[in-house]
Parts: sequence; structure tokens; C-alpha cells
Amino acid sequence: QVNLVESGGGLVQTGDSLRLSCAASGRTFSRNAMGWFRQAPGKEREFVAAIRWSIGSTYYADSVKGRFTISRDNAANTVYLQMNSLKPEDTAVYYCALATASMVFIGRANEYDYWGQGTQVTVSS
Repeated sequence: QVNLVESGGGLVQTGDSLRLSCAASGRTFSRNAMGWFRQAPGKEREFVAAIRWSIGSTYYADSVKGRFTISRDNAANTVYLQMNSLKPEDTAVYYCALATASMVFIGRANEYDYWGQGTQVTVSS
């Protein structure tokens, strides 16, 4: 079993920055990748960013490319999402996810096995 705990959400203004953290615990040795997804009210959950844990390759949705950066700290068993130049359309609940198996498409939510409880990010205009 794996436990994921997100933190760092909040209320900010357009153009501000936030850093989300996701601390993993439990049976994380089989981790293949970790990712961030988000879900706005009335919308489906969408991919934001992901990182392959062993080699550090990163992947981003087009909507956040150049503004968001995903990174990991192996020692702390933590993945981060640095969000810069935030926009009102970034407002959503952000979820951390962990995948244990090899993946066909790293941006697909159903390829992830474990999920955090989510953290709210609200960007005011």
C-alpha cells in the first residue's frame, strides 16, 4: 500500500506562484512514475505533469508547458510541482498520483495506481 499526501495549495492572484508537494510513504519501491492531475468544477480530471522516477524524464500538458515544473527528491520521497505565472484557468483541485507498472501513456489517469486526497488551488483574476 502507498500513501500520498499533497500540500501547498492556496488562494493566489493571477501571475503568482505556488509550489505543491506530494510526500509518498509505504511500498514505494515499485514506483515507476509520479504525476499531477487536476480537476476543475464540472470538468473531467486532466493531466498536468509527470516524471519517471528512475530516470527523471518529465512530461507536461500543453496548457502548463513553460509555466509549471515537476521535480522529485529521492531522499525525501517527494514530488513537487512548481507553478509560475498562474492563471484563473489553473483553478482546480490538484491530485498527486503514483504508478507502479510500466505505462503506455503517462498522461492517462487510469494508468496510475494510487492517488492523494487533493489540494485546492484557486487563482483569482
